[in-house]
Amino acid sequence: MKVSIFLFTVASTFFYETHQCMPSATTASGSAAPRWICSGQLIFEDNFNTLNLNKWKHEITLGGEGNWEFQWYTNDCENSIAQNGFLKIKPTLTTDYLGKSALTSRTVDLSCSCTNEAFYGCTRRGTLDNVINPIRSAKLYTKGTFAFKYGRVEVRAKMPAGDWLWPAIWMLPKHNVYGEWPKSGAFDIATSRGNRNLTLNGVNIGVQQMASTLHWGPNSKTNRYDKTHWKKNKDEFNENFHVYELLWTPDSITFKVDDEYLGTVTPPPQGGFWELGEFGKGDQKSIWEHGSKIAPFDHEFYLIISLAVGGVSHFPDNASSPRKKPWWNSSLKATADFWNNRKRWLHTWNLGRNEDSYLQVDYVRVYAV
Repeated sequence: MKVSIFLFTVASTFFYETHQCMPSATTASGSAAPRWICSGQLIFEDNFNTLNLNKWKHEITLGGEGNWEFQWYTNDCENSIAQNGFLKIKPTLTTDYLGKSALTSRTVDLSCSCTNEAFYGCTRRGTLDNVINPIRSAKLYTKGTFAFKYGRVEVRAKMPAGDWLWPAIWMLPKHNVYGEWPKSGAFDIATSRGNRNLTLNGVNIGVQQMASTLHWGPNSKTNRYDKTHWKKNKDEFNENFHVYELLWTPDSITFKVDDEYLGTVTPPPQGGFWELGEFGKGDQKSIWEHGSKIAPFDHEFYLIISLAVGGVSHFPDNASSPRKKPWWNSSLKATADFWNNRKRWLHTWNLGRNEDSYLQVDYVRVYAV
């Protein structure tokens, strides 16, 4: 054992000296992670000349996560493909895949291909009020291949246009170190909405707006995302590629778009996010008391790129649109209401005519800090 430690120490010293390597706070793991990390080093990159399945895995599930979204995530090349140097995530209709009557009469069993059984993700039976997920789409992640702690992330992407589309570039914990969501934290590097004309209090919250958010708290009802949520309105995000950036250090977390500052959080040295969230009333102990001041954001996270549809949280019921939102977030048959009113929204996707409804990613890069 002593010989092994000695050899590792010698090898490490040789590497750092010969490469003039500055030590880094960044760590990384997984089959696509580098063995050595220096400050400023590019530790992960994909330019999507091919769809590299040694880096990206597909979620395959009917579950719409805690938002009860309306899509079926697949690994079908009809829904995700690397083409001309871009990752393209494309929504398609389930009826084109299963037939028109399947949504209300068929049982879909994903069997051993299912990657997530939560929220009835592996098996669903369609009924008139509880239809099979009417849209097929894709969610790709680096879970098991690449995860990291602290770094700078750059993603150049073009958001989709089409009513009720929900694109996202985000990160989840490799391990739920502090417990289930949102106890262990989550990063939304960039999210948007596909509606061209969706407004709330006179502000466009559709394709003209993107947001970056941190999720954290003792439970879902006390998620303090509102304290770490920043929005940007500019030229429509679906018409051009933009660079979305996250800078994550042991002391602070900063978001940018096109090198324009969005927001920063620097939690208090004493108490960290627990103090920031004002959770300590009544002498309740911090669930992150054994972590650093940046906890719960002090462990490794993996990358996710997804195109969801609808759901019962992301699209406000009181938002205004020329085409009225076809479901209420409180409805027990929201998916059926969405699908049964497809004449209101389906034409906005321009399916089969152009790539309006695609989430397109030019590159993903992660640098050590």
